[in-house]
Amino acid sequence: MKLRAPSVPLITVDPYFSMWSPYDKLTDGSVEHWTGKPNSFNGTVFVDGKEYRFMGAGSAPAMAQMGLDIDALSTEYRFTGGGILLNVKFTALFLPNDLTVFTRPVGMIYVSWEALDGESHTVSVRITASEELCLDRANSDEVSVEMLSHNGITSAKMGSVSQPVLARCGDDVRIDWGYFYLSSDGGEAITFTDNLMTFVGICRDVPESGALFTAAYDDIESIVYFGDSLRSFWNRNGGSILSEIEATFRDREFLTSRCDIFAKKLWSDALICGGEKYAELLSLAYRQVCAAHKLVLDTEGNLLYISKECFSNGCAATVDVSYPSIPMFLIYNPELVEGMMRPIFRYARSEGWSFDFAPHDCGCYPHVNGQVYCDNRLEGQMPVEECGNMLVMAANVALAEGTAAFAEENLDLLEAWEKYLERYGRDPENQLCTDDFAGHLAHNCNLSIKAIMGIAALGIIYEMLDRKDEAGEKMGLAREMAADFCVRASNGDGSLRLAYDREGTFSMKYNAVWDKIWGTGFFDPRVISGELESYAGHTNVYGLPLDNRADYTKSDWLVWTATLLDDQADFEKAVAPLWLAYHESESRVPLTDWYDTKTAKMVGFRHRTVQGGLFIRMLHAGGKLWRRQ
Repeated sequence: MKLRAPSVPLITVDPYFSMWSPYDKLTDGSVEHWTGKPNSFNGTVFVDGKEYRFMGAGSAPAMAQMGLDIDALSTEYRFTGGGILLNVKFTALFLPNDLTVFTRPVGMIYVSWEALDGESHTVSVRITASEELCLDRANSDEVSVEMLSHNGITSAKMGSVSQPVLARCGDDVRIDWGYFYLSSDGGEAITFTDNLMTFVGICRDVPESGALFTAAYDDIESIVYFGDSLRSFWNRNGGSILSEIEATFRDREFLTSRCDIFAKKLWSDALICGGEKYAELLSLAYRQVCAAHKLVLDTEGNLLYISKECFSNGCAATVDVSYPSIPMFLIYNPELVEGMMRPIFRYARSEGWSFDFAPHDCGCYPHVNGQVYCDNRLEGQMPVEECGNMLVMAANVALAEGTAAFAEENLDLLEAWEKYLERYGRDPENQLCTDDFAGHLAHNCNLSIKAIMGIAALGIIYEMLDRKDEAGEKMGLAREMAADFCVRASNGDGSLRLAYDREGTFSMKYNAVWDKIWGTGFFDPRVISGELESYAGHTNVYGLPLDNRADYTKSDWLVWTATLLDDQADFEKAVAPLWLAYHESESRVPLTDWYDTKTAKMVGFRHRTVQGGLFIRMLHAGGKLWRRQ
């Protein structure tokens, strides 16, 4: 990968178990949780008895880092020192069509080496982890440590003494319950204290062919869902974390092969439709998007895919975070989009929701008990935004799965939300949209487009349910509203406004991408062409601003807007500034989606699921969704 990742994924499982290196070299500083708090995770290698450091901080001399390769599921470093070349490969098990493996909370670390000097060497590796991995912060609780031997595996287990399972919610917090496991198939488990922190570690000899280490986390219970404590999908039947660790060692070659095949296919598909820089962006985004969710089953056995609105406000199951993420999941497993939507349908039917539009979210992660965002006050809601989002998501699931059965189960709510769009979507009142950081805005043109596509979405669902007359009615209304939009939103110079009453303004018209993907053709192509041409005059070195109010942009909407371009060369030109922003940004964090187009610095947000939206060009190119003739 030519892209210099602003932060490099190492162990990525879920919003709590997520370790990154925000440095060009793995030895330049401590490994961090995605929030930026330390998750001290260190590695040293002994070559003929002499110690070298290859990961994290420490007093041993650092090996020379010779290379770094990142693909969708793996990060591989290469180091030299002591006459050997050391390879260290971190692999996540996010295989989307095998949900048991997909949710297995185990990260693989494969270490191998070869001699560079023609001499024979003895090599051993020590990997250690601090109490920071199982506490919100160091010394916030006492920890217990246990050394285990099970079916040929050596494990060091560590967890808090108090074990406050699912006791807290919030954004800038880390897990303080459950147990961390560091394992290898052989070697010695150790524990020690350093800098007033407890560490566990594994030391083992490593043959030239290599050895596997794993880092795993058993959170016991993962999500509170309307009063029920739910386990992760892998643990749905009360499985053992030790069995999952053992299965990883037993199937290491098969798992590695599957992960490599998946990553190569993702790269190839992205390269074909969007070019090399686009392929690199998707490869870096994939693990982040998966690791910002938790997959569980409700008490009736239905999938729930709960997002955390990372470094935004910690909301759980947020609709306008799910909506931009769906392109990735529509490609790889649309069942997971169903899992995003179920909590919203459940909450909307409850006594806790009093509005006639769709909720924004269902709680604060990991508590999915109902909205705490704005305390259910009307002024904090996003009525047109979330109604449109849920309808578009439902139609896309139906198209990706080839059946509208899931939408039919919730048709009463979808129909009610579509009626809301008919009443209020043509010229929205003063309210928030998904870009709520920009504040309230009346007559928002992007919200009108959202309403148009939401109404069309119900038309698609009706058509798939063989309700042709009703489908035609909704499609006709969407077409008429689109024509009206093109007239009222015009600046008179070929460009379109931010809001109907703000002449001379502009904004990305990212919501119109579904008109292209679905092939509905509601918007006059000459109008869209004029709008796209106008963006050249607003684009800065690091991309097109979201609108005329500020220099910041959103990565997801930038790629959605670029996907409106027919020519691939034009698309690559539009996406190149996003690649450059991550490549040069001083903000060394997991991919931010909200950054300044003049400085490339993060404005806010990091590690959010919305980066799944970068896959929208691939979704369109793959032809997975229905296109009207």
